[in-house]
Amino acid sequence: MRVSVVGLGKLGSPLAAALASKGLEVVGVDLNPAYVQSLQAGKAPVEEPRLQELIDAGRARLRATTDMAEAVRASELSIIIVPTPTGADGAFSNRYVLAAVQEIGKALRDKRDYHVVSVTSTVMPGSTGGEIAAALEASSGRRVGADVGLCYNPEFVALGSVVRDLLEPDMILIGQSDARAGELMERLYRELCENRPPVARMNLVNAEITKIALNTFVTTKITYANMLSGICERLPGGDVDVVTRTLGLDSRIGRKYLQGGIGYGGPCFPRDNIAFALLAKRAGARADIAEATDRLNRHQIDRLFAAATARLPAGGAVGVLGLSYKPDTAVIDESQGVALVKRLAEAGYRVTAYDPQALPNVRAALGDCFAAAESAEACVRGVDRVVVTTAWPEFRTLPASAFARSNTRIEVVDCWRILEADRIGASCTLVYPGKA
Repeated sequence: MRVSVVGLGKLGSPLAAALASKGLEVVGVDLNPAYVQSLQAGKAPVEEPRLQELIDAGRARLRATTDMAEAVRASELSIIIVPTPTGADGAFSNRYVLAAVQEIGKALRDKRDYHVVSVTSTVMPGSTGGEIAAALEASSGRRVGADVGLCYNPEFVALGSVVRDLLEPDMILIGQSDARAGELMERLYRELCENRPPVARMNLVNAEITKIALNTFVTTKITYANMLSGICERLPGGDVDVVTRTLGLDSRIGRKYLQGGIGYGGPCFPRDNIAFALLAKRAGARADIAEATDRLNRHQIDRLFAAATARLPAGGAVGVLGLSYKPDTAVIDESQGVALVKRLAEAGYRVTAYDPQALPNVRAALGDCFAAAESAEACVRGVDRVVVTTAWPEFRTLPASAFARSNTRIEVVDCWRILEADRIGASCTLVYPGKA
């Protein structure tokens, strides 16, 4: 199969490389010449675990260009994976998707073969079968569902684990304009996936609803666990880990994403939850749960700030370990660690922070309101309080000497339960949110 991938950013590059590594002929397209040049040279355009490994494996079948017409001519399927930024009202903007569709359509005017266009970027329900289909028909002179196929095929991946999530997904979701287009997409994923995930094929709008509904359900589960955490830490003997671990034994609930810790962040969960509530409002329906989830998630920074400053004198020194929204990425969108650094600095505390990848991004966002440590150990030394906000594996191996204090105890707030009291030493008081 010959595939063009439009957009070579954080998701597009791994997708292109993964497809090429499985034997497909792939041409990537991007307006950014640096991304194109990097991929042409066999180098990863973005940071993502295992991406370079896949590029090396599929090097003979992977190339890149800035010329959309060239890419369309060389493929039978075009996958669009460009940004859909959130507008002031919370809706996703389709402007980059529409621009890509129009260029693909123009190229299709000079091509006789049947072609499928698949939108992977997250869009508001009604978009693919609405303005996107209309733009494709107008620019190509073809009829969607007859002369050209159109699919909506979102990925359920997380930065830092994109490659794994692409190769071993829980499921494949395909919205299709017609059966022929859906069959081609399903065949693509049968070649890509290393497991045998179930494939759900449906019409375009149901697939669009499913995408944001799934993420909204996950955010609700995370927030429910955090709600329990806030209750447990206020009741003598309460322990949210005991409660959620037991709840997760029930097959109706399950254990994934059911851990009391900090609020969710990243480039997808917060905005998908808001967009879902907006979708319901526009449709004249109610989404009270999604709205409440968003409100309660925003409250989590208050809980985190309170835990970070409890019993700490005014102007005290706090070390924050972890600034990316999750491990194995430099992305700081809606990061609880970044929000905490900002809140502490504004309240007059002296803040030292460390992250293996995200420090440059945080410095660009927050300026010099905090001290950037050169290592996790340097971040811990000399502060009065430590807060672990991202579960980077290297934090587990911090030596007890880093926490040692000559004539005082240091309190360590470990939001992810990655530190062990026996390891970090007797001079520490280890605090887990959600435990009384």
